[in-house]
Amino acid sequence: MIVCVCKRVSDREIHRHVRAGMGFDEIQFELGVATQCGKCEQCARDVVAQCHRMHPVAALSSGEPQLDSPTWLCR
Repeated sequence: MIVCVCKRVSDREIHRHVRAGMGFDEIQFELGVATQCGKCEQCARDVVAQCHRMHPVAALSSGEPQLDSPTWLCR
């Protein structure tokens, strides 16, 4: 589905960028979503949140990796 008509950005493109570890602001900068008329911003944010809910990504911490905590990847 097209989320941003102005920049022709689809939900699949947004999901792909979320899986690459990007947040909304980074996706907005990279794809230009919600930078022209702004009508798609809430929908784009919802798509990002939906991907995070479906496939949570573990927070990165400094230091040694935690072997006893699961790491989730958005696939």
